[in-house]
Amino acid sequence: MTLEEIVAELYGLPPGEFVAARTERVRQARDAGDKALATAIGTLRRPTVAAWAVNLLARTTADDIRALLDLGDALRDAQRRLSADQLRALGTQRQQVVNALTRKAADLAAARGQRLSESVLRDIGGTLQAALADPDIADQVAAGTLAAAASYEGFGPAALVAVPPARDRAERVTPSETTDRSDPASAAKELELTLADLESARAATASARTAQEAATSELSELETRLTRLRGEVADAEAQRRFALAAERSARDTLHRAEKHLAAAERRAEQARKQLPAS
Repeated sequence: MTLEEIVAELYGLPPGEFVAARTERVRQARDAGDKALATAIGTLRRPTVAAWAVNLLARTTADDIRALLDLGDALRDAQRRLSADQLRALGTQRQQVVNALTRKAADLAAARGQRLSESVLRDIGGTLQAALADPDIADQVAAGTLAAAASYEGFGPAALVAVPPARDRAERVTPSETTDRSDPASAAKELELTLADLESARAATASARTAQEAATSELSELETRLTRLRGEVADAEAQRRFALAAERSARDTLHRAEKHLAAAERRAEQARKQLPAS
């Protein structure tokens, strides 16, 4: 097997099975005389729970992951074109898709006996957000070969902040350095760049506001659901207490009835023994 095939195999395993499988693959490579492959396999990191859950998601719901990455492409395209309306719409869609996929990852993990903590769910969401912004992370997510949760610290679709191309940034220096304020063409260029920055900032702010509102709405819905579930749990606990009391009472009644039955059977047997023989 090639290193790529072994990587694909190992990162499809639950974290608890990874080390033993990796050790076995290292042994096989050494037995085959491929020391370089054995060394490469030995350096592979055991996946974190969050990374395993994202890998599981990618391998189980490849179409959903592809849709997420297509959304990342659309976000980057909207940024390049400074499309405020499209950024706002895509920002809302981004949050919905990431939330839905995070929940799906939790369900897939639960079906395999692994309950995910809140911190792990945040890492999964952060990794999916990073995949929207960084094509390299997107490739790892799509391949299902993450070793650790990813994050995105720069500007881009993950933060919904438009960054001008490198050439434009190089040109965008302070007016005192290059711009001749008496030159109409230079002034017009400066105004154009400033307006582009303004539109980008407005788009980023509007999109961030939309994402925050969506997150607040979801939180409110979850809190309402949690309150309802707590009420149902309280009702169930009360019913359980009543059922326990009823069960104890029924058990005591049965015990008394069995004792009475046993005594009656003994008396009946004694009475039968006292009958004259026929």
